Formats: sequence, structure tokens, C-alpha cells
Amino acid sequence: MLRYWTAGESHGKTLLALVDGFPAGLEIETDSIDLELRRRQGGYGRGGRQNIEKDRVEVMTGVWKNVTLGSPIALQVINKDYKLERLKDLERPRPGHGDLAGAVKYLGSIRGILERASARETAVRVAAGALAKQLLRVFGIEAFGYVAELGGVAIEPKPGTLEEQRALRDQSAIYSLNPDQDEPIKEMIDQCGKDGDTLGGILEIRVEGLPFGLGTHAQWDRKLDGRLAQAVMAVQAIKGVEIGLGFEAARRPGSQVHDAINYESEQQDNPTLGYQRPTNNAGGLEAGMTNGQPLVIRAAKKPISTLRKALDSINLDTKEPQRANYERSDVCAVSAASVILENVVAFEVATALVDKFGGDSIQEMRARWDLFHEMAKKR
Repeated sequence: MLRYWTAGESHGKTLLALVDGFPAGLEIETDSIDLELRRRQGGYGRGGRQNIEKDRVEVMTGVWKNVTLGSPIALQVINKDYKLERLKDLERPRPGHGDLAGAVKYLGSIRGILERASARETAVRVAAGALAKQLLRVFGIEAFGYVAELGGVAIEPKPGTLEEQRALRDQSAIYSLNPDQDEPIKEMIDQCGKDGDTLGGILEIRVEGLPFGLGTHAQWDRKLDGRLAQAVMAVQAIKGVEIGLGFEAARRPGSQVHDAINYESEQQDNPTLGYQRPTNNAGGLEAGMTNGQPLVIRAAKKPISTLRKALDSINLDTKEPQRANYERSDVCAVSAASVILENVVAFEVATALVDKFGGDSIQEMRARWDLFHEMAKKR
């Protein structure tokens, strides 16, 4: 089973991800992991912390001559802004954060909650996902995330191939598929910052090249849609997840929801095995299993909870009303969220890939992949 854990605090010495169950035999490209870390730090509306940190991954264990061994892989991202021991506690919990709930749960400090609950922790989730994406590429699987809506403004994506759309996203200051809309959205972010407020948005993640049969229908906790929903919802500030049509499917009759099935024999060598769908309303998943179509996931990110124009709160010591504490923060981190979600989705897909095809070595997985596709074409 491929899985990972993280450790570390926002202003602690370092952040760590321990990846277990990663197959042997893959040569790791740390530059591609660093690229994802840089993208996570980018996007319009970020705060001063991103000018301090220059995130880079260090692979501490689990490789020899830069090739994975099949043993646990420890990934480290060092915090340059290490100052945890010098920081004071907060006495006024911030609405929207875990400050109050965590301080009561652990009978302790707000500082002890916010340092771990911080989205800074996602740096090593991105590192783990970027490692998983290197495994997916061996099998021609690509994960791709972008901003679909920001501050209530829908962004119409420009059409194109995956590579063309990736180029569009990388040209956009907000990581959308329509750079032409950047300027008015940047102005909206700027005005929001002047007002002491923050903005949220909607992210979309696509995964292409998926085979049939990742995940299972047989047990609730192994269904891939459920596992993906958990991975996405576990990212800080995500408040909703939908796959394919999502909530829109509830508003339509079945004839406008379910994807018809056709067959084209000349396409049987690609991941669809020749089974064609004129629509992909299911978002690539049926009964907890991939169906050969692209996976499509959307997530709603709430505005950042730390507001310069602080909301009403109380002093935990005196219980008297006061304004909430303010700590350095972004105005808008929607762009960064698209990078985080792209990578956490990639890791969950890689986990399902290892479950399906075995994970001792890349060579074994490749052989099983090829055998499965030859057998599936005869089904």
C-alpha cells in the first residue's frame, strides 16, 4: 500500500513527508519536485512569507544513486522562517481557523494549533504528490490542476490539448486557462487586499491516461471516489468536493446525466480499450472505479480566515469581546490551492495504481499493466 504522513510546524525547523510503499526502480527527478514547490509558492495574491521561503526538497532516505529502493522515502522541506520558539501565543482566536476548537480540545495554546493547522504543511504534501506524479508518468498518466473560478468570477477555459492548456495555465498569474481574464481578477484581488479582506475560489483537477479499474466497488473505504474526496477535503480551507457533474447531476433527469457507451475497435489499444463516451458527466468514475475516461474533480476553497480587517472574537483569558488576532497572511491563495490539489489527487491515484498493479518494483508493475491491457481487450 502506497501512503504518506507529514510532520512539522509552520515556523518550526522543517517539514517532513514519509512516503511508504513506493515501488523500487524509479529514478527520481528532484528538479520536477522543486518546480511544483515553486508553483505552490506562486500565484497572484500571496503574502510576504513566500518572499522568505525558497522551498526545495531534500530526499533523505529510500534511494540509492537517486533510484528508489522500495523502502520508506523521507522528503524534507526546510523552513527558512524558523522562529517558533520566539513566537508568542495568541489569546484571541480567529474565526474560520481551528484556534478555538483546537485550544479547547487539547486544553492548551492557540499557537500549538495554528502552527500545525497552517497551510504551510501542504509544502510536503506537494512534494509527496510530485514524487507520485513521476510514477504516474511511467504509465502515461498526467494530473493537471487550474483555477476555474475566483472571487465569484467564473473563468472560461480556452480549448486545447493538455499541453496547450498547461502552457496557458503557466502564462496566467492566477493559474487559470484564460490569461486574458487575469487583469480584472488581479484588480479585484488588489482591492480586496486594500479592504482588509480575502477571496476564495473553485479549482478543477483533471487526470488523463487512466486505465480501467483503479479503485473498487467491493468495499466502501476502498472506493476511489471516496478516497479522492477525503484527500481533497483534507486540504486546508477546502469546503466542498464534486466529481464530474457533481451537484448539477441532482438537478437533471437521468437521460441528461449518464454517459452513453459506444465502441470503436481502432481505439482498443489506448486506455479506453475502445469504449467511447460522448460525454464524461461521471468524471471518469463509476461505482468507485475508473472507467477509462479522464478523471475530473472540482473543489471549493473558502477565503483565507486571517483577515487584516479582523472579525469579532473574544479574549480566551478574560472572555471579554475583542477583535481577532492578525498574523501575516495572503489575500488570495486560490492559485496555490490548485497546485496542492493537483498533487494530492496525483498521490491518491498513484496509490490506486499500486493497489491494482502491485508495488514492489516499476518493472513488475509495468509487466502487470501490459498483461492486464492484453486481457482486458479480449473481454
